[in-house]
Amino acid sequence: MCVKVSTRGDYASRALLSLTLHGATSTPTSVKDIAERTGLPQPYLEQILLALKGAGLVRSKRGVGGGYVLARSPDEITLAQIISAVDGPIVAGDFGEPHENGACDHEGQCILLGVWAEVGEKIRGELQSVTLSDMAERSRGKKPSGAILA
Repeated sequence: MCVKVSTRGDYASRALLSLTLHGATSTPTSVKDIAERTGLPQPYLEQILLALKGAGLVRSKRGVGGGYVLARSPDEITLAQIISAVDGPIVAGDFGEPHENGACDHEGQCILLGVWAEVGEKIRGELQSVTLSDMAERSRGKKPSGAILA
């Protein structure tokens, strides 16, 4: 099964991981610095950071020495929150909600709608279990590869 994370979700996660790795919980980091460290395109990164700011995951400071800082501790920010901030709700597909009282239009529709909803819940659960702190530990070699979701 292939679950696709959008480019926006990947870039948002990489940007916040960069802030985490460089201790940006108090000292602002410029968009330019984040873009250079991560190899992300600065104009697109600016849009993503605005979405993350709107979701309350980062704060910004204007002017000289300005930039972005994490709005909360890295152990309080999950991949699910990051992905949801830039992509919306985490679902297994855009199939709608299961019908109630068996009122299905087509054979198998109700069963499969329920299955897709359960799959979406499992994906959300896995992404909620991974924090920026977890990713930073793995990046620094403190957690073996594959240990995040284990």
